[in-house]
Amino acid sequence: MLIIISPAKTLDFEQKANTSHISDCDLLPQAAKLIKVLKKCNSEDLMKLMGISNKLGHLNQERFASWSRPFNIENAKQALLAFKGDVYTGLYAETFSEKELQYSQTHLRILSGLYGVLRPLDLIQPYRLEMGTKLRTDTFTSLYDFWGDKLTNKINLALKAQGDKILINLASNEYFKALNKKKLKGNIITPVFKDFSNGEYKIISFFAKKARGLMSRFILQNELKKPEELKHFDAEGYFFSEAESSTNQLIFLRG
Repeated sequence: MLIIISPAKTLDFEQKANTSHISDCDLLPQAAKLIKVLKKCNSEDLMKLMGISNKLGHLNQERFASWSRPFNIENAKQALLAFKGDVYTGLYAETFSEKELQYSQTHLRILSGLYGVLRPLDLIQPYRLEMGTKLRTDTFTSLYDFWGDKLTNKINLALKAQGDKILINLASNEYFKALNKKKLKGNIITPVFKDFSNGEYKIISFFAKKARGLMSRFILQNELKKPEELKHFDAEGYFFSEAESSTNQLIFLRG
């Protein structure tokens, strides 16, 4: 069972990681090509490109300017422990044991606008670059265009390596769109989380993001092997709805 999730805008490079184990991102040479383009952008360019504030424009200009290889434990951090935000609050990976982190290394992938596909212990340096960003050059018109089938190929290799053809999609639509569904060599299962609000069950972004992290944690800590086992997920009041679910979309309700 392989899980895919999205990265987060919020980063933590201050808190020390709870492991010394590291790995190198397979697509780092491609990330370096993007950085070469981004280094040419000033803060105003980045503000317009990413729709961010002046403060964030300056911050990310500095990040791209200082981005350099080789990565090491002094200038970078493991991806799973560097990302924060709603999904990662649910995942709470900083409490994982070494065994759980190593299991995650095989069974979890993080899609990234800059790094393509990340394993949990792959080192990253601080950045902000969402997959939907329309970064243009003479050779590509967007990050979707830049990455092409590279991400799909990496996910297929990960599916093969972890031993079955089950892909648990816990990524946002923005990031899942970066994969070519027709070329994915796996059975895609998408859990969906809805909360009761104003008389109906609906997807509420904040809660749904955290629930994706909670589900990821549930799968990894219990080393789940079969899709049916996902139905036992009941963290923070969620319950499986057989009536609303289908084979490839599992609906969980709360409230």
